Amino acid sequence: MRPAQPPRRGRLPLRLRRAPAPWQRQRPTWREARPALIADALQRARARPGGNWYALGASRELRADRPLARTVAGHEVVLWHNAQGRLVAGPGACPHLGAPLGDSPVCGGTLVCHWHGLALDGSPFAGWQPWPAHDDGVLLWVRLDAAGGKEPTARPPAAARPAAATALTAVYTGVGLCEPDDVVANRLDPWHGAWFHPHSFVDLTVVDTPGPHDEEDAFTVDVSFKVAARLVVPVRAVFTAPGPRTVVMRITEGEGRGSVVETHATPLAPDPWGRPRTAVVEAVMATSDRPGFTAARRAAALLRPLIRYTARRLWRDDLAYAERRWALRSSGRFPG
Repeated sequence: MRPAQPPRRGRLPLRLRRAPAPWQRQRPTWREARPALIADALQRARARPGGNWYALGASRELRADRPLARTVAGHEVVLWHNAQGRLVAGPGACPHLGAPLGDSPVCGGTLVCHWHGLALDGSPFAGWQPWPAHDDGVLLWVRLDAAGGKEPTARPPAAARPAAATALTAVYTGVGLCEPDDVVANRLDPWHGAWFHPHSFVDLTVVDTPGPHDEEDAFTVDVSFKVAARLVVPVRAVFTAPGPRTVVMRITEGEGRGSVVETHATPLAPDPWGRPRTAVVEAVMATSDRPGFTAARRAAALLRPLIRYTARRLWRDDLAYAERRWALRSSGRFPG
């Protein structure tokens, strides 16, 4: 597909659109959103190395006095910082009698079981063995070789990000009844944006799609983020899937150039009826060279809830998409 002209960056980030056509009269995209194209991109993403790493949540969620507990691919995981400030992860059940370590306090870097006082400093003890963990400054990660079953790596696969000192970051986490593939497939279908999210996106055009031998394997999209009424912010964004459970959106032209949204799909434990559950862990890393952005970063504590609200609104729709996809696949009505 021939790339269109990228959006121009003007003195002000906002643009005033001409009177838009009604929702039902916008250009249909179903012919372009070919199931085989999306399925092929998903298959290539599955084959990329993930190093058995799983995103758990925001780095700022982990407190000094309490651990963070998650269930990943059926494994209870507990994380905390030890006395040296190093991130520690391991099984979430106490090796003594199985108490939930996520409910226990951290005292001076030692996790103390609240049932009988067994203390863990992060080193192997009484059959408890730590798992590799990583804090990249935005997200917390754990490596579960038994769950991933692939060649392990020392660190999670890294995507290029804006410098932490100059970015505004926020992390959203949501849960759906689906598998990681369904979340990734949703993100590899950019054509649904203006149809399924008219409250957020308008004037969406996919200007380039990946071929089987493209090195970056990218979807390039021109789209306008809707601010209010006819006010929009036009950008060019590129979607790539660098790993089996990750999709990265990077703004390459327009306002916020260099900003990144990382979407990670982390399998959880099945629900009581045996249906798969997947967590969407999405990190927004916004940047801008406009003078006013420094003030925005200073107001990060006020802006993060707004960013998370916007992500939650989008994922309310997109998790419904992913859940529907899983329901059809599991019933044999749609290919997996």
